[in-house]
Amino acid sequence: MSAPVPLAITGATGFVGQAVLDEAAARGLPVRALTRRPQQPMANVEWVQGGLDDAAGLRACCDGVSAVLHIAGLTNTPDPAQFEQANVAGTQAVIDAAKGARVKRFVFVSSLSAREPKLSAYGASKARAEALVQASGLDWTTVRPPGVYGPRDVDYFEMFRSAKLGVVPLPPRGASSIIHVTDLARLLLDLVDAQPALVRKKLFEPDDGRTGGYGHDELAQMIGRAVGRRRVFAPHLPARLLKAGARIDSLLRGAKARLTADRASYMAHPNWVSRSDRAVPKPVWQPEIGGEEGMRRTAAWYREEGWL
Repeated sequence: MSAPVPLAITGATGFVGQAVLDEAAARGLPVRALTRRPQQPMANVEWVQGGLDDAAGLRACCDGVSAVLHIAGLTNTPDPAQFEQANVAGTQAVIDAAKGARVKRFVFVSSLSAREPKLSAYGASKARAEALVQASGLDWTTVRPPGVYGPRDVDYFEMFRSAKLGVVPLPPRGASSIIHVTDLARLLLDLVDAQPALVRKKLFEPDDGRTGGYGHDELAQMIGRAVGRRRVFAPHLPARLLKAGARIDSLLRGAKARLTADRASYMAHPNWVSRSDRAVPKPVWQPEIGGEEGMRRTAAWYREEGWL
C-alpha cells in the first residue's frame, strides 16, 4: 500500500501551525510544511524551504499533495501596509500554487476581525483574502477563529502575566469568544477530509462551546484564577486610552510592540463573539476544552516553561 499523500501547510512554524503539526503527528498524518528557516527534523514532516513570496517554494510545497491548509499570515505589525502583502498577496500566491499543482481542497484560516473590515487594516486584509479564496474555484473552507490561546501563545500571555500581578487592564465593555489552540488544530485537520456537503464552500466561526462568549471582565477573572488569584482588578479602558497605550508601546518596544494602533482599533469593538449560524456542524467537529480548563492548562504550560 502506498503512503498517504501529504497535506501541505503554510504557517507551520507559528503558534497555530505548531499545534497543527503536533496534532498531525498524534494522528500519524504526513505533512509537507513551508518554512523560511531551517528546522529541526520532525517525524512525518517534510520541510520545504520558502515563503509566501516564493513561487517556486510554494509550488514545491503543494506538488503532489491532496489538500492545502493555509495558516500563514501577519497578525500584528507597526506598519499596516504590510498586511496587504502578507495576507492578501500571500493568500493569492498560495491559491496560485495550489491551482498550479492541481490541488482542489483548500482550508483557509482567516479571523473574526474580517467581519468588521473598516475597524482595522488587519481585518480588512483578512476580508480581502477571504474574497480571493471564495473566487478561487477551489473546494474551499474558511475558518474565522475567535481569540486563540494556549501553549506558546504570546498575545494572551500578556494577560496572564498581568493577572499574576493582580491587575488586568481591559478594553471597553464587550464580549469575545475564545478557542484553545489544540481544539483549533483538531478542527483544521478534521475539515480536510470532512464530508463535502457539510464543509465545502462554507465559512465557519468556531469557539469553545460557550454560547455568547465571555464578557471581558469574566475572561480576566478566569485568567486570574488560572494563575492562582482569587480575584484581579480589571478596569475597562476607554478607546482613547487604548490608542494612547498603543503609542506608548510603540515608543517603548518599536517594531516589537504588541499593542499597535491597528490592534487597539478592533480591540475596542464590543462584539467578537462567534455566531451560532456559522458554527461547525457537530458531525464534523466539537470543542473539547472549555475556558476554565483551557486557561488552567495554559497557565501550567507557562509556569513549566518559565514564562510565569
